[in-house]
Amino acid sequence: MSGDRGSHFLRGNLFDLTGKVALVTGGGSGIGLMITQTLAWNGAKVYIVGRTASKLERVVETYNTRDLPGRIVALPGDVSSKEGVRALHASFVAHEEEETKAGGKGAKQPAAALDVLVNNAGVASAKVETDANASAEDVRRSLFEAEQSTFDDWNGTYSTNVTSGFFVTAAFAPQLQRAGEREKGWSAAVVNVSSVSGLIKHSQRHFAYNASKAAAVYLTRMLAAEIAGGGGEKKGVGVRETEGGGEGGGGDGDGDGDGDAKGSVKESRLKIRVNGIAPGVFPSEMTAGESGGDQKSELDRGHFARSHAEDVPAGRPGEERDMAQAVLFVVGCTYLSGQTVVVDGGYTLGAGM
Repeated sequence: MSGDRGSHFLRGNLFDLTGKVALVTGGGSGIGLMITQTLAWNGAKVYIVGRTASKLERVVETYNTRDLPGRIVALPGDVSSKEGVRALHASFVAHEEEETKAGGKGAKQPAAALDVLVNNAGVASAKVETDANASAEDVRRSLFEAEQSTFDDWNGTYSTNVTSGFFVTAAFAPQLQRAGEREKGWSAAVVNVSSVSGLIKHSQRHFAYNASKAAAVYLTRMLAAEIAGGGGEKKGVGVRETEGGGEGGGGDGDGDGDGDAKGSVKESRLKIRVNGIAPGVFPSEMTAGESGGDQKSELDRGHFARSHAEDVPAGRPGEERDMAQAVLFVVGCTYLSGQTVVVDGGYTLGAGM
């Protein structure tokens, strides 16, 4: 018998990203930096996107160490408009083509491809005070009359947390599809970083932010259905398997959603998976208020344990390894599509969804 029959179970084979190309918006700090490091430490070349070039360069200088299996590349860009997304896309393609030439590869080499896209750019919204015992006049005063409660705040929050992810994904669709076509058994991965705030029933005093994150969760589902599922309603039990794997549906021969299922089952249009991660409390500029010279933030574990003892069963904020494990699963599992993985230490168990 072959000695490597179980080699596909090894973590190095399950999560190896050697040779993969990734792009992370908001990859210069907080959760974005955790994701960037995770992908790079597992072999990927990771483009980090942000509006502040110096911040991105600081990440490159700090974390592009000699022992890093992959590489981090700064790619300044603004994803708050179609023009900005178009410019980012052009910059990525130009950079990839330039590296291909510099590497001595011929002009007939495949055009730029993108294996992993992480839509992580996000902003917080203004907080408004709410009270369960408030009168109708109190509600009007806090939610409508409050100076910080504006249409601009809502529109700006939604634009960054939802709209940008939609347009970035759409713009890079050709590069994502190309990555799925060039490697048998692989389908490109889009990861939308939302939040548990988009899943729970409470506003947590920031209605605009929570509503935007709820929209991001649903956008993930819609994009997965339209892109990987081919769009429209389907009869049967799954999407017919495409070459090299069962992305978006069945076809693994175990009787669950295989290609011989009864009913009308269409093939996936594109080899692109869209999933999401909904983090709980992790150290970031949004939760800690700042980041240090290493572009990382810290949360006081003792204070967290005291203030969230009944809210978070894990009794601590999320750590880099928690995010790393979630990211590797979502990126590496080619049978996962249209799902949002909650990484919150159990917070949503009590918060209510």
